Amino acid sequence: MTDAPADTAKAAKPIVPVALLALAAAGLWASSRMTWVTVHSADGLTEPRTDELDGATWFGALTPLALVLVASIAAVFAVKGALRQLLGVVVAVVAAVAAVPGFALVVGEGRTAERAGTLAELPVRAVVSGADAHIGPALLSIVAAVLALIAGVLLTRRGDGSGQLSGKYDNPVFRRADASAEVSKQREETGAAAPLSDRVLWDALDAGTDPTDTAEGPDGDDKSPGRAP
Repeated sequence: MTDAPADTAKAAKPIVPVALLALAAAGLWASSRMTWVTVHSADGLTEPRTDELDGATWFGALTPLALVLVASIAAVFAVKGALRQLLGVVVAVVAAVAAVPGFALVVGEGRTAERAGTLAELPVRAVVSGADAHIGPALLSIVAAVLALIAGVLLTRRGDGSGQLSGKYDNPVFRRADASAEVSKQREETGAAAPLSDRVLWDALDAGTDPTDTAEGPDGDDKSPGRAP
């Protein structure tokens, strides 16, 4: 019985979601530093101009979203239960937002050249002659968003079982009740005069229950030898 809380705590460690969040944050950050669009323009007076727009320029929230995922890693260890479920929902929303610009660029939204000219801050007389979309960085942002989404789903699911089990074993009332029940069960099986096993003794002492007290059972019933229940 004493091994149950340790096993539960070990199982509740969100190793996989944290690893996914770390990979997702790294992917978004790397994508924000890569070139998403190369825009070509000319104003008729000077040499043709070429500008490279990285992910942070193409989608300004890409780097902040990566930082949000990094912050969520610390939050995973700070909360549990319903709060961890809520954190999973927030991470899933962040993932959905992060996937939008990359998906729009990959499928081609039809306004890449116009948007590229605006973000490149070209002179008024300049005309965009072409815009080349780089699919690799956009796909990287999508993959990172998918990893973050999976992490959010896992955090939401882990919030159910781990929170309830952890609360049960952290609650001294439940621990005392379980210890008393174990003492009563062994006395019924071996007799009131038989010594208790070491495991039952340690569990009872750890829960704050006197294992030598046979006057009252876990439900308040009189369990003394020679007395009618």
